[in-house]
Amino acid sequence: MGWFERTYHRITKGKKKIDVPDGLWTKCTNCSEIIYNKNLNENLKVCPKCGYHFYLGARERIQITVDEGSFVEYNSKISLNNPLNFPEYEEKLNKGREKTGLDEAAVIGEGKIGGQLVAIGVTDFGFMGGSMGLTVGERITFIVEKAIEKGYPLLLISGSGGGARMQEGVISLMQMAKTSSAIAELKRKGLLYISLLTHPTMGGVMASFASGGDIVIAEPGALLGFAGPRVIKQTIKQQIPQGFQRSEFLLAHGMIDLIVERSKIRPTLIKILDFLIG
Repeated sequence: MGWFERTYHRITKGKKKIDVPDGLWTKCTNCSEIIYNKNLNENLKVCPKCGYHFYLGARERIQITVDEGSFVEYNSKISLNNPLNFPEYEEKLNKGREKTGLDEAAVIGEGKIGGQLVAIGVTDFGFMGGSMGLTVGERITFIVEKAIEKGYPLLLISGSGGGARMQEGVISLMQMAKTSSAIAELKRKGLLYISLLTHPTMGGVMASFASGGDIVIAEPGALLGFAGPRVIKQTIKQQIPQGFQRSEFLLAHGMIDLIVERSKIRPTLIKILDFLIG
């Protein structure tokens, strides 16, 4: 028996093993800090050491954004499961439902932010990467049309690293044009559209409704773009700039308007709505 084993045996002799329950701690993806989950949740799932913004589900987003008890969800029935009979697609949809508790990757409805009624749509990265298929496109279009009908400002919160959904082929790609057309009509009516981009927002979502806001806000360090940095680097055979496609890079190049820490997003939205809607 070596020195370490003898020492460990002496210290632990006669002591009962303490079982630490799972799910009490989280390791920060960015700085490797070990964070007590209660503290992480109280800090809106932002690392207290480095400021890394962890993933939030759609319902969590709504909870920390709208006035308490004001959100009313719109009809969320699934419109189509597997239009192209893509192999194993329905199994992936079911996994997404089990993981998130949602029936699809978008939640829509209306609520108040600082007392102002707002039409709201949120995509959830936890459901197949927040990718956009027919149902997601229909829901985003529906909430835009509801904003037009009721004269509400629109807030779309995007967490869609999956972009367009390959299992739905051209049907998925059509949602880019459909959602963009709805946003264009909203703007023709003179209504405000605020787009909040969270990590990650990529592909067809970023290339359509997510980047079309009158005011585009992003969380710090979010990956935002069309193709990912690795794909671009492999395609152009060149080294890409440090921090390429992160929020800070896009702000420096005029692609977004603001970077706002999570704790300040709701107060910022209230100020914008008060100033522009009154």
